[in-house]
Amino acid sequence: MRSLPARSFSRRLATLTGLLLLSAPLARAADDDAPKGPAVTVLKVAKSCFSDIVEATGSIIAREETSVRPERPGLKVTEVLAEAGETTTAGQVLARLALPEGGTLQVTAPVAGVIATSTAQIGNFASAKGEALFTIVARSEYDLVGLVATSDMRKLAVNQPATVRIAGAGDIDGKVRRIGPTVEPNIQQGMVYIGISSQKRLLLNASGRALIKSGQSCNVAVPLTAVQYSSAGTVVQVIRRNRVETKRVEIGLMSGGNIEVRDGLNEGDVVVARAGALLREGDPVRPVMAAEAAK
Repeated sequence: MRSLPARSFSRRLATLTGLLLLSAPLARAADDDAPKGPAVTVLKVAKSCFSDIVEATGSIIAREETSVRPERPGLKVTEVLAEAGETTTAGQVLARLALPEGGTLQVTAPVAGVIATSTAQIGNFASAKGEALFTIVARSEYDLVGLVATSDMRKLAVNQPATVRIAGAGDIDGKVRRIGPTVEPNIQQGMVYIGISSQKRLLLNASGRALIKSGQSCNVAVPLTAVQYSSAGTVVQVIRRNRVETKRVEIGLMSGGNIEVRDGLNEGDVVVARAGALLREGDPVRPVMAAEAAK
């Protein structure tokens, strides 16, 4: 066998040693990036819009209530053509009354609306100064007169949209019509009038709750489960290069299980979906996207 010259052998040995030395840091770097630690469910931070909702609780009243009586005294009810709860049009005949000298007098609705109450009964007497035969919620317009926390009063403005929830009537669209100028000192709440129109018969004095949209804010959002509260402040666990980083954040509005993050995160950041005390700063993890974990 032919042997290599000593000088050529030395050069090859030096080259091989150099390659080994160069590959060692690369192997260590690859080993550092390799998945380690427990698998954790993560998600990418995305933008979302949140509505700033102010709640008001109160009761339903008629915005304008019209009383219906005959113009003359001493008339007897002979026919009743409408009942409480019915919708009426302007000029509609509600009842007929007998005149003392003979003949009849028709009682008509002065405005369109919903008949709130009726005392009209055949055989009863009616007069211009007596109890009203009918009361009508003019134009079917109601108000929810609600109380709002003093801290939320400054957020309110006329014409803000609202959803009014009334037991037995479901959700009805409304808007802020008037804001009270004072605050009740004993309870530190102010008054707001939410105007609503409904062809349904709403029970006067029924309780209701209004959700008033006082504004909107659009920022990145994370699930409530991703946020931790500690002595160090409000934090979210972010995953970078398969390791945990703890980021302080400023949070804002909440909606549907998510919370607005006003500062501390960027769109596209990968965060732990369900943060926990078992994960510490710098811990290695194996991130699994929430969509994959749900399969």
